Amino acid sequence: MPWSPDNYPDSMKHLPPLAREKAIEIANALLGDEGMEEGRAIRIAIARAKEWATHHSDHHPSRSASK
Repeated sequence: MPWSPDNYPDSMKHLPPLAREKAIEIANALLGDEGMEEGRAIRIAIARAKEWATHHSDHHPSRSASK
């Protein structure tokens, strides 16, 4: 089942919104492209999204500023 910003695993609730979106993107790719088991895909996606967020948090413009 592909996840979305409105429907995602409970374990992603604690992530900041941008990291959560990235985790959803990664998890969906792992499930679809690699056929990975759901629980493993979620754990890997969260770890990769946290790493991604540490490198991109200062470079991403605020969504509210993009009106």
